[in-house]
Amino acid sequence: MKNRVLLRAVALLVFVAMLLGACQPSAATPEKVGEFQIPEIQKGKFNVAMVLIGPHDDGGWSQAHYEGLLYVEKNVPNVHVAYIENVPEGADSEQVFRALSRKGFNLIFGTSFGFMDPMETVASEFPNITYIHISGYKSNEKNFGNLFGAMETMKYLAGMLAGARAKMDGNPKLGYMATFPIPEELRLGNAIALGMRKTCPECTMDVRWINTWHDPVKEKEAAASLFDAGAQVVFTGADTPAVADVATEKGKWGVTYDWVGSCKAERCLTAPYWNWGPVYAKITQGVIDKTYKPGWDYFDADSGGLGLFGFMEGQTYPKGVAELPPEVINEVKDLIAKSLKGEFTRFDVFKGPIKNNTGKVIVPEGESLQQIDLDQFPEMGLGCKYCMKWWAEGITAELPQTQ
Repeated sequence: MKNRVLLRAVALLVFVAMLLGACQPSAATPEKVGEFQIPEIQKGKFNVAMVLIGPHDDGGWSQAHYEGLLYVEKNVPNVHVAYIENVPEGADSEQVFRALSRKGFNLIFGTSFGFMDPMETVASEFPNITYIHISGYKSNEKNFGNLFGAMETMKYLAGMLAGARAKMDGNPKLGYMATFPIPEELRLGNAIALGMRKTCPECTMDVRWINTWHDPVKEKEAAASLFDAGAQVVFTGADTPAVADVATEKGKWGVTYDWVGSCKAERCLTAPYWNWGPVYAKITQGVIDKTYKPGWDYFDADSGGLGLFGFMEGQTYPKGVAELPPEVINEVKDLIAKSLKGEFTRFDVFKGPIKNNTGKVIVPEGESLQQIDLDQFPEMGLGCKYCMKWWAEGITAELPQTQ
């Protein structure tokens, strides 16, 4: 009888303990911030996290960054990597950066312009963690750094190909599907136009603003709008390859962006793309070794971080390029070779004389834009001389409204 009572008491205690345990969060329970599950670190390793604006397999911007993160995992010893995707800019991203910091990640990459201010705020709270923001223009020169690359060089070369293609097709009109009215998008649009005018002086380029980085439906609609308005070749500043898909439907040409694998559609002319792996690996190893100082890190093609599809080692020309006059292809090839040696850079792309689309000389002969000019609107108050708030000759659009 006593044994039976004792067994019941023990069973009751076990049951109560189980109930209490179920009500308490386990140490292994993953942390969630809103809809985002925060990954765990691996003890004994150098932990790297990446925050993506879109899905990791978007076929564009986010996929290029994600593959760069995998490159780090493969090529830097004793590193653990993790990522969170589809994180909106603004308050949501600030919560995600703070949660990753609390977890103990050593190095955090934020991959969208609108992550800049949230990262700056969180970096001030965690001085022993390194934060690298891609695009933007801010750094505290301590643990919060700015990183970007001279994609304007590859956009310029793609503009040369597009101008030659439009001229060859007898329709000297291009289109540019831009995302947000920030200096980066004007800089890249102007680079396209400068390249376009080099091979097709009579060419013009229209612009559509879509105010999103990733929206496959809106991207297709904007691309169709540009083609229907008469464009023969349309560029995108957004994430997906939608522009080439629409070009294929309409028998015209699209220029995709960001990811080396984005130029698959039949009517994809080429793709300026990022190769983030070597850049991320160098930074990660530098943070581990304490040799990398966060600041303003802006790389050119000689870093290995930039490419133009069809022209890099092991690639073949897409159909729309292979049909161009040999002298155009050879000129682009020569400039690619020079860019990989550091002999043709963003400052050569924006070398005067440059006129805006009203005929005014923006950059006089013998001068060139400097980095601060590439990055800034005049109202940002940071002292740019030839600030990036103008459209180059040949662009038929009005300047966007900016804050």
